[in-house]
Amino acid sequence: MKALMFKAFGGPEVLEYGDIKEPVIGPDEILVRMKAIGLNFADIYRRKGNYHLAGEPPYILGYEGAGIVEETGANVHGISVGDRIAFADVPYANAELVAVSVEKAIPLPETISFEQGASVLLQGLTAHYLTKDSYPVKKNEIVLVHAAAGGVGQLLVQMVKLLGGTAIGLTSSMEKAAAAVEAGAAKVFLYKDDWKRQVLEATNGKGVDVVYESVGSTLQDSFEVTRTGGTVVFYGMAGGDPALVDPRMLMDTSKTLTGGDLWNVLTSREERVARSNELFQWMEEGKVKVSEPTVFALSDGQEAHRLLESRKSMGKILLIP
Repeated sequence: MKALMFKAFGGPEVLEYGDIKEPVIGPDEILVRMKAIGLNFADIYRRKGNYHLAGEPPYILGYEGAGIVEETGANVHGISVGDRIAFADVPYANAELVAVSVEKAIPLPETISFEQGASVLLQGLTAHYLTKDSYPVKKNEIVLVHAAAGGVGQLLVQMVKLLGGTAIGLTSSMEKAAAAVEAGAAKVFLYKDDWKRQVLEATNGKGVDVVYESVGSTLQDSFEVTRTGGTVVFYGMAGGDPALVDPRMLMDTSKTLTGGDLWNVLTSREERVARSNELFQWMEEGKVKVSEPTVFALSDGQEAHRLLESRKSMGKILLIP
């Protein structure tokens, strides 16, 4: 089979498209022929050697995608050849065929395309747990969303609105600001402007109820625009490591810092399916919309990585075998 691989850590140029042995499934696995594969920043971090990678080179990136079941293991029940399957946390997805543990196989409804399934699961389930678990958004709350035009950002904005809150977005350009407004943000400010002053003015000086912080280097700024007694949810550091937080500041302002990681939430197949079904239902009802992805052939993986790393993309990037 064909796969996107690399043998040494580095830039996009280390990626190679070529032949590799097909995976052999175990008794509790299914073999999925991939129709669409999601590209994420974690793939860049792993390619650079910043994230742990199991096994020996050549390495295959990718953890998210959707496709059709081609073979089932001896112990597999309830899943048949020909079924439509998606997943958010299965390794070696940058290939034509992927061995998927039954525990991580999520049935994909006919109403959701393979491209939508590969676009929404990782980012959609992240936005889902952030707004329902890390900090359950309540009616009339004001929520600040960093990187509001990104894949998770646009979904966060939509879910905040769906749950009755008001979203304020932060982006890096007017083009991205327009995408955040289209997603449902009431106001959008640019990082290059005096956004802290703008956020405080927009909230009559009180600050927002909660900040979804994914940049990292802006963590202290996020606290400065959070109301007394408010919360900052830290779930990413795309812009660099955060500064250390002084616990005395938290005490003096009654503010809360909490973290979020999807893998602490997706702890069973039941959890994956239940959360995915709610996400799919919101999509079917038109309450959550996934923007059109940018699509590359799997063989053009280098170019896809360059685009994602440039931070000029909006929404999801997909690789198609």
